[in-house]
Amino acid sequence: MASEIKVDTIVNAGGDNDTGIDLATNDQILLKVANATKLTMNSTGQTTIVGEGGTTTTNLQQGLVKVWVNFDGTASGAASRDSFNVSGMTDSGTGLYDVSINNNMANDDYADVMGMKDNDYGNRSFLGKQSNSTKTTSNIRTASYKGDPNGYQDNEEVRALAAGDLA
Repeated sequence: MASEIKVDTIVNAGGDNDTGIDLATNDQILLKVANATKLTMNSTGQTTIVGEGGTTTTNLQQGLVKVWVNFDGTASGAASRDSFNVSGMTDSGTGLYDVSINNNMANDDYADVMGMKDNDYGNRSFLGKQSNSTKTTSNIRTASYKGDPNGYQDNEEVRALAAGDLA
């Protein structure tokens, strides 16, 4: 038979009762420091944490980047340097890259952002979504071009990220 300890509150050994873990509220855990709740987790896993200044809170599920990647667009297959929640990369042609999302987004209303290192400092390079591509829950398409939207070019450092709800 498994052992079980039943408590409502866990406090530090020094007897300072204003810091600890409060388990007394049904279906949620509160982490308190100096008698102020700093973290709350409910039965669904929704976790809210107090921000750096102590006056605002952030919902961890909503407030985090869900997908990001840094890759070499000049390498064969658009080689990923590092990534999170990315199942693969596809080099879809000169300056065109597809980022496959491992755990899909809930819908196509997520915010996707792209960035890159400019290969040619004398000319303006741009990175964005290809105008005729369809946004999906499982893929982010980036387009890297110089000067005008039809002058696609490969870049040695391309970055993409997405924030929103996971499916």
